[in-house]
Amino acid sequence: MNKSTSDNPIEKQVREHLEASLRRLGTDHVELYYLHRINPAVPVEHVAGPMGKLIREGKIRGWGQSQSTPDQIRRAHGITPLSAIQSEYSIMERMFEADVLPLCQELNIGFVAFSPLASGFLSGKVRPGDKYQGDDVRRVITRFAPENVQANQPLVEMLQRFAEAKGATPAQVSLAWMLAKWPFVTPIPGARTTERIEENLSAADVELAPGELDVLEQELAKIPIHGNRTDEDIMKLRELLQR
Repeated sequence: MNKSTSDNPIEKQVREHLEASLRRLGTDHVELYYLHRINPAVPVEHVAGPMGKLIREGKIRGWGQSQSTPDQIRRAHGITPLSAIQSEYSIMERMFEADVLPLCQELNIGFVAFSPLASGFLSGKVRPGDKYQGDDVRRVITRFAPENVQANQPLVEMLQRFAEAKGATPAQVSLAWMLAKWPFVTPIPGARTTERIEENLSAADVELAPGELDVLEQELAKIPIHGNRTDEDIMKLRELLQR
């Protein structure tokens, strides 16, 4: 038996957060509403049910999870179909290729890739001596430690070779690889300048033929990646900023 909103604290909390967002945004609905981190103490079904109600009420058009496991995706999707999964994915972080991406393909769920350029590492412009300040997450991502920047240069050099052959930039090749490999993946690269936005958008014009994609995959298989992914290090930044 479904609980009423007043009897279901999870539904009450989800609804209150959404209503507050709608007031701030000055709108009556949002297109995609995310559960950005999954609380292991709260079954995903307890969130999926309320999300379904919000969809039926027209307050959200769809919902998604972030950094979820295949089991969590299947269980939630069985209650209220998911529109998207958002997790870190790039040439430097490919762990979700093993199970989450194939599952999204199977269930017709979109995948939103955050940090698709590995916090700028795949631009090819990062140097071992670079310094980062304030809330810049690169302060704590171990890939940006000088020794790891140096150790990951074979990847950058490989991308630069591909980029030169395609008349593109390493960042564009990185995004084109993702788009060619998984048509249902939408990368969301960050950008602080108009120039970077235009560069990222132009990645859609860089075509990788099946043979080129195969060669790129073969080269990637030979190159180990040094340092942790963003989500493994983000808590360190929070602790650092609280000091």
